Amino acid sequence: MRYTRFGKTDLKVSRVAFGTWQAGGDWGAPQKDGIESAIRRALDLGVNFFDTAQAYGFGEAERLLGEALAPELKSRREEIVLATKGGLRMEGDRLLRDASPGWLRKGVEDSLRFLGTDYVDLYQLHWPDPDVPVEESAGALDEMVREGKIRYVGVSNFDEEQMAAFEKVRKLDALQPPYHLFRREIEERILPYCAGHGVGVLVYGPLAHGLLSGRMTKQTRFPEDDWRSKSPMFQGEAFEKNLEKVEELKRFAGERGYTLPQLAVAWTLANPAVDAAIVGARRPDHIKGTAPAAGIDLSEEELREIDRIMRGAVPVGGPAPEGM
Repeated sequence: MRYTRFGKTDLKVSRVAFGTWQAGGDWGAPQKDGIESAIRRALDLGVNFFDTAQAYGFGEAERLLGEALAPELKSRREEIVLATKGGLRMEGDRLLRDASPGWLRKGVEDSLRFLGTDYVDLYQLHWPDPDVPVEESAGALDEMVREGKIRYVGVSNFDEEQMAAFEKVRKLDALQPPYHLFRREIEERILPYCAGHGVGVLVYGPLAHGLLSGRMTKQTRFPEDDWRSKSPMFQGEAFEKNLEKVEELKRFAGERGYTLPQLAVAWTLANPAVDAAIVGARRPDHIKGTAPAAGIDLSEEELREIDRIMRGAVPVGGPAPEGM
């Protein structure tokens, strides 16, 4: 495993981080034992960076992560980097944005209880909230930093203008954006902003929500409780066209002794503005297969060839709260 300094913080993090979105139920019913075993395997592989969120089951994912890491959180807490997110809430059966100071404080306190820790290393606003001035959210999070409940503050899914507004109140330590071979819009303005302002970058979705796992075919179907079952990017002509790109990438990776998931994660880490990439895992063999990506250095020639392969691909997005 390779490690890096995260942004301008004093956090030393593994370049592959373990993500727990799959433990919250949005990808179908989670298998608790498999995910806990995957977390333990991640530790064995040198992963020290773990990302979760209030909205991943509203306690389910955070509690599972806290239980799986309980021995380390009790004996060597300073070696584990915990990141979580807040600013979403349920209203009936709808998932909504709420970055108000009161809800953020409740979220932090709940997260600490679920995780079984006195502080989180990185707390992130999950989505921008158009109904709450970002300055209010930033002020609330800064107050909790001064109280010792949070070490560093970040945002997720923000653009550069929203980050700049946040930084009028408090230095922004981190951004968590979506980034993968089928989704590259952050390269134009968002990543340059982060590089220029010392904002650490932790990308999510490097496997394009499973598309770059190499296991999907034209016949792939998803359960009703998996968000991908409702996504136009995982059905029809766009899906089939992208699967052709996936096959080309798989051959390219195999010729170099990599698996497709390793290539996909290594590609995100090749961008100098990216510090770490989040990889989810339902079973220990999943994280065992992707963790080696931290040690892969893609050459400029290889990156150009990957760009050539991806010409004509259909961009793949993920769900926003209102569309879950």
